[in-house]
Amino acid sequence: MSGGRIAALVASLLASLCLGIWLGGHPGKLPDLLRDAFVDDAAGLSAEAAELIEGNYFREVPQDELAAASLRGMVRGLRQRYRDRFSIYLSPRMRERFDEEISGRFSGIGLSVTAVPRGLRADRVFPRSPAARAGIEPGDVVVSVNGRSIAGESSERASEKIKGPEGSEVEIGVIRSSGGKVRELRITREQIALPVATAEVETVEGTKLGHVNFYGFSSGAHGQLREAVRKAERRGAEGIVLDLRGNGGGLLEEAVLSASVFLPKDEVVVSTKSRTQGETVYKAVGDPLPRRPMVVLIDRGTASAAEALAAALADGAGAVVVGERSYGKGVFQQELDLANGGALTLTIGEYFTPFGENLGGNGIEPDVAARDRPGTAPDEALQRALRVLAANR
Repeated sequence: MSGGRIAALVASLLASLCLGIWLGGHPGKLPDLLRDAFVDDAAGLSAEAAELIEGNYFREVPQDELAAASLRGMVRGLRQRYRDRFSIYLSPRMRERFDEEISGRFSGIGLSVTAVPRGLRADRVFPRSPAARAGIEPGDVVVSVNGRSIAGESSERASEKIKGPEGSEVEIGVIRSSGGKVRELRITREQIALPVATAEVETVEGTKLGHVNFYGFSSGAHGQLREAVRKAERRGAEGIVLDLRGNGGGLLEEAVLSASVFLPKDEVVVSTKSRTQGETVYKAVGDPLPRRPMVVLIDRGTASAAEALAAALADGAGAVVVGERSYGKGVFQQELDLANGGALTLTIGEYFTPFGENLGGNGIEPDVAARDRPGTAPDEALQRALRVLAANR
């Protein structure tokens, strides 16, 4: 074959390939026979709808915006059809922020929050953070960001507006839990290293007792938990209140390792069932600290891996559970990569306590009811937990 014919053949193949790629992304241009033969119905319908919007919508819509809307729509359909509150689409930027939090670091103002009708309630203000220096206190509610109301928004979307690059500024409107006027605060964002566990020692009825706050299950959290418990013990604590209030969970592996701080090797911590991953039983890995009397303090913000840990300690370590009924999240998610740099965080299975109970929708019922009253100086729930621990040591 001559050089000219080879060049012509190559050019023809390249042209066919380009045409095929173009038609694959524009199935509406294909004849019915070819479209039926080569284009998957669902994928073809989505691409055809996107093409119609691009060509006919009264405003220009970027392709990436259409793709993101399609992904959000699919996940929204799953959430509505299967009453799944936890599957979400993470845009590339949201995924970056999410991964930062799992790693224990993010750029923001230093708040842990829960969505409430007016905006975001500050459950925790990190010590020495920009939020703490601005005078924000637990129970305060953020009602606006940069002059716009965040009422009714999800915690993920509203929190995303508060976070941003280190050194940049954000203006937030804050109202006290007791009411009053909205305060407008301009705060400079910083890198926040999340203190996952903290320890204090209190004397109750002549006995030193440890109060260990445990806030989440980011990577390496179990090591911080172990050190916090040891710190309390070195200061003379004869028992531990493990405070899981507001702990919304995190990495399941960290929950297992955290339980291993207290439970003997091979004690069942949690089990999971998944359509795609089968059944798995997770057991304590060994090397626990010496066993001491323990109370686990929970509330409505105690969820997911934190519920699994609370149930495991009640079963395997004889811990008394004090507080309010927990959230009741009996499912777990997996983060799945997308080509645009984002991810789908999809519910892929259920988890079960050592008793074989799934807590979805029910939560953990405490052995002793206790609740902290907002706006009061003492922490009534913690005081109740310490008294229970003192009586059971």
